[in-house]
Amino acid sequence: MAKSATAVKLVPAEFIERKIYVIRGRKVMLDSTLASLYQVPTKVLNQAVRRNPDRFPADFMFQLTPQEDESLRSQIVTSNAGRGGRRTPPYVFTEQGVAMLSSVLKSKRAVQLNILIMRAFVRLREYLSTHKKLARKLEDIERTQQEHGAHIQQLYGYIQRLVEPDPEPPKRRIGF
Repeated sequence: MAKSATAVKLVPAEFIERKIYVIRGRKVMLDSTLASLYQVPTKVLNQAVRRNPDRFPADFMFQLTPQEDESLRSQIVTSNAGRGGRRTPPYVFTEQGVAMLSSVLKSKRAVQLNILIMRAFVRLREYLSTHKKLARKLEDIERTQQEHGAHIQQLYGYIQRLVEPDPEPPKRRIGF
């Protein structure tokens, strides 16, 4: 166990976090990324999933559309389909799908990596909630600053009127 635990620890949490993408509003990981982490060919991972279709409903995994695949391909710079790359769009796994993979792939490495991946998903969720709170606070500060700016402009106008000398009333003419 110590040998496989050491091998799993060599996968940095930051690496796993960078491999989580948001597609269709869900946080997912690519089948090829998971296969490389589990040290199995992507074909073997997908074959294990196809043999257990009842364990992977649509909210656990789905296949990308060709448009999503092309968009993702350009973002992560993978090979073109016509040049030795994949010929079909990849499958992606949600957090629950990744957890289910440990029951399909029965190696110790798969179980240990799933623990690391689950922690990465949780950490990502925490980051997102923190960022939402910060964004809300910044909006509040900006709104307050705009209100204060309006008040300062108004005060500046009042002070300006006080500082300006009063126009002298027209002098009375003496005589005719």
